[in-house]
Amino acid sequence: MRSLFRLGAAVSAVVLLQAGGAVAQTAPQKDLTIVSWGGSYTRSQMLAYVKPFRRRSGEWVAMETYNGGLDEIREQVDTENVVWDVVDFELSDLIRGCREGLLEKIDHGKLAAGGDGTPAAEDFIPGALTECGVGQMIWATVVGYDGSRFEGARPAGLADFFDVKKFPGKRGLRRDPRVAMEWALMADGVAPAEVYATLETEEGQARAFGVLDRIRTSLVWWTSGSEPVRLLDSGEVAMTSVWNGRMYRPMVEDGKDYAIVWDGQLWDIDSWGVPKGTENLAKAMDFIRFATSSEPLAEQTRYITYGPARVSAMALVDEGTKAMLPTAAANMANALQTDAAWWATHHAELSAKMEQWLAKGGRGLSGSAR
Repeated sequence: MRSLFRLGAAVSAVVLLQAGGAVAQTAPQKDLTIVSWGGSYTRSQMLAYVKPFRRRSGEWVAMETYNGGLDEIREQVDTENVVWDVVDFELSDLIRGCREGLLEKIDHGKLAAGGDGTPAAEDFIPGALTECGVGQMIWATVVGYDGSRFEGARPAGLADFFDVKKFPGKRGLRRDPRVAMEWALMADGVAPAEVYATLETEEGQARAFGVLDRIRTSLVWWTSGSEPVRLLDSGEVAMTSVWNGRMYRPMVEDGKDYAIVWDGQLWDIDSWGVPKGTENLAKAMDFIRFATSSEPLAEQTRYITYGPARVSAMALVDEGTKAMLPTAAANMANALQTDAAWWATHHAELSAKMEQWLAKGGRGLSGSAR
């Protein structure tokens, strides 16, 4: 379908102008390209946002996947070859990309009012509206485990993730300092409210790497959001860090003996952002306006258990589903909100330190190495 569209656009690109018979070329229209994280998450967006937007607008919308970060955005903007129009960002990457001038500014005054008439500025949760982005949903990184791997007691707290004697088996962990560093400190007794002040120091960073050292031979690293459940399915790990929504289908739809440990969950906001220089700026903003309106946000929770970033959308969510969201009161005990601004400043530095730590076999970094 897309190839036929492009062929038609190419054929009609050359037109004769009546004045003087001059020949002018009109640029073929470009598909709107939305970029997200793949797997069951992208499926939920296709069903709740993309397909309804296609029907509503008559525009073709393509969906692509990536593993996060800013490298691909930088390359497109630097070469003036922007081929992505709307990107689903972790909040820290969104803030950093905005600081670097990689993203378009967003006029929040053009967002749709809530389904109950509440103005957008009053309807989104705190922190969801930023200079270059619009928050869409609240997600959390949690501990997911295979219950069939444990006889008797099952994991119940974050500390159990780091206790391979009491709960044997490999651990999956995202190859990124975000979450790994916070979890290491929290499991070592640092209160959630003190995590980032501790991580700010050389001593705090060394402490976090030291905790990771204790289980380094049991760690299996993942980079794509679809990997953690596959690691559980294959039996390669008994426990893994995982984005909470990715556990919905195996637990609820497939009936597997998998479970979530909510203790120590790190929750965050994912946002839509627009790469600087897209040729589809107006269409991109129209998509964001639609995708962040109340009904589509609530609809997404039917397919994945992430919480909508609007109060009016939460009011439309099924009561049974609300209990499975990161924002449920029972799930928020000992939770920590990711400090996106902190990571926007420190992510590159700590990513380099983590890679150095991994290159040394996972041993903690000495003071001189930092």
